[in-house]
Amino acid sequence: MPQEPNPILDPYFRIPFDRIHASHVAPGVRELLAEARDEVERLAADPSPPSWQSVVAPLDRIMDRVERGTVPVRHLLAVAESPELREAWGEVLPEVTRFWSSLHLHEGLWSRVKAFAATEEARTLRGLTARHLQKTLRDFQRSGADLGPGERERLEELDVELARLEQSFSENVLDATAAYSLLVTDEEKLAGIPADARERFRKRATNMEQDGWQITLDQPAFEAVVTYAEDRGLREELHGAYYSRCAGDSWDNRPLIPRILRLRRERALLLGYADFPDFRLEEHMVGTGARARDFIAEVANRTRPYWRRDLKELEAYAEQTGIRPMEPWDVAFLVERLRQERYDLNEEELRPYFPLDQALSGLFEITRRLFGLKVAELAIEEVWHPDVRYYELRDARGELLGGFYTDFFPRPEKRQGAWMHDFIHGEPLEGGGCSPHLGVICANFPPPTEERPALLTHRDVQTLFHEFGHLLHHLTSRVPISRRGGIHVAWDFVELPSQLLENWTWEREPLDLFARHWETGESLPEALFQRMHRARRFMGGWRQMRQLGFGAFDLALHTGYDEARDGDPVEWVARVLEPYSPNAGFARRNPLTFFAHIFSGGYAAAYYSYLWSETLEADLFTRFLERGVFDAPTGTAYLDTILSAGDSEEPDVLFRSFMGRDPNPEALIERNLGDAA
Repeated sequence: MPQEPNPILDPYFRIPFDRIHASHVAPGVRELLAEARDEVERLAADPSPPSWQSVVAPLDRIMDRVERGTVPVRHLLAVAESPELREAWGEVLPEVTRFWSSLHLHEGLWSRVKAFAATEEARTLRGLTARHLQKTLRDFQRSGADLGPGERERLEELDVELARLEQSFSENVLDATAAYSLLVTDEEKLAGIPADARERFRKRATNMEQDGWQITLDQPAFEAVVTYAEDRGLREELHGAYYSRCAGDSWDNRPLIPRILRLRRERALLLGYADFPDFRLEEHMVGTGARARDFIAEVANRTRPYWRRDLKELEAYAEQTGIRPMEPWDVAFLVERLRQERYDLNEEELRPYFPLDQALSGLFEITRRLFGLKVAELAIEEVWHPDVRYYELRDARGELLGGFYTDFFPRPEKRQGAWMHDFIHGEPLEGGGCSPHLGVICANFPPPTEERPALLTHRDVQTLFHEFGHLLHHLTSRVPISRRGGIHVAWDFVELPSQLLENWTWEREPLDLFARHWETGESLPEALFQRMHRARRFMGGWRQMRQLGFGAFDLALHTGYDEARDGDPVEWVARVLEPYSPNAGFARRNPLTFFAHIFSGGYAAAYYSYLWSETLEADLFTRFLERGVFDAPTGTAYLDTILSAGDSEEPDVLFRSFMGRDPNPEALIERNLGDAA
């Protein structure tokens, strides 16, 4: 009887997630890597004259195949992790890392690429192919291809060790989050917390055969408590648990942080850079660590007057309400109360108007009107959890652009936050464009109950649109070279499409498509919409300074921290954060030990990029405001010049091709902060 093929190596478009088990990981990945290594050796030893088709194209195919074969495992680790799956991936992770590291250190392969770059064919390349060759050469150089044998060996060791440490950091965050629960037996302690959250707490306790309300550290639970709980002690307890994750006990990330930083620094120095930010940011729009720090400092100076105004208002309100002194666990509660008083706006008042399914339908209709793209749901079986849904995206002619999954509710085996992941970049077609792409968007929204559907806050709606913006960037790619298409752009440009789409959650016309009360069908009342809009900039200085603080300590850690001199990184970061915080106590409540973005999520020395991209998209959206948020020609121009263009040109060129000018940074200040403080 023939053996069933390993589902990790399944060649079909839809990945068979339902058939992938931990036992498939090691044999599947090793088979994949063995084939790839053989192909690399054949490519390096090919005696034929070097050409695009004999060097660059096959190299791209090798890399694409390894990416496609490992992406199902990496995805399942984020949404359906188990001890068995973790162990299986941990077993092969050094081999996967070593493959990627050694690929660009292979002397024969590097010689072959350089030989092609010196040909007449290479010199006559223009546009996308010329850019891709230049980027490929840079990838080899930045990976150490020009180093001596001993240095190349050390670089490979660093890559393997960093991959292991970053994976351990991520696992610790997942485990520490899942391990915590607080059983509340006195209902009075839950005063102020919305009914749907209390219902979820009650249901969880019942499922655990406990009497009371069980509170966890998943995002919906944490936000419900720190934002609405009138019991200050409960807020303090949950806030403390949340911000002390991975700072001790069984999942302590404190020893990992200095080691990760030290290895990143050594890697950068080995490659000839002054520090890790200079290495990391060389291929970004910002260019250098110094420019990134200057950007943070400049925006912080512009933001500080607004932040001081917001801080003064919060402290006065805390004094007025008898909360003395104001502590970190009081801020979300005070902000929500003050907003209610000043604007007669309660975030929970908006929630009934944003059922998840309606928000999705509205998002898809906005996509149709703006870009001429149509979304349709398909019932499929190849999913990793019953909550998962699958859709197809087609253009106005009915051509399939891609498919995508959604996974929106929290689970203990699923990581926190929201994200988009690109699974497959379609292959080039003879007539231009690409075969279908495949991706996923994930979040941790409050799930439905027996009595009501999943109801989102307006912030949740923004998150949904944000991740879908990333997804559109991937699925609409018309770039036939995968590493130049979709989200494979400069990291400080990648957030532009996602942040831009959030703007449609603030405009009346788009909201009318989906913001309707889940019980009555009533559209979002105009008075409520106006109150929501008036409150948009509320505490904008506070929010923006918080983001700036994270960007500042990310860069500072990767530039100025020295374990032998500076000791505990948590205390060191607290000192860095003090200029961005009300006091030292606030600075000490920081996310360093569970900050997966910079230690395992790809934003190392690049957290500033959220605000950098936001500066660009705030300006870009002004064109939509001038011509109409559903102006189809403007939507088509954006789709053609930026969204589907990937990394086919430099980001500033793409921006100018749409706007006709350089960015105006004042748009961000005006939208987020308003008039001078």
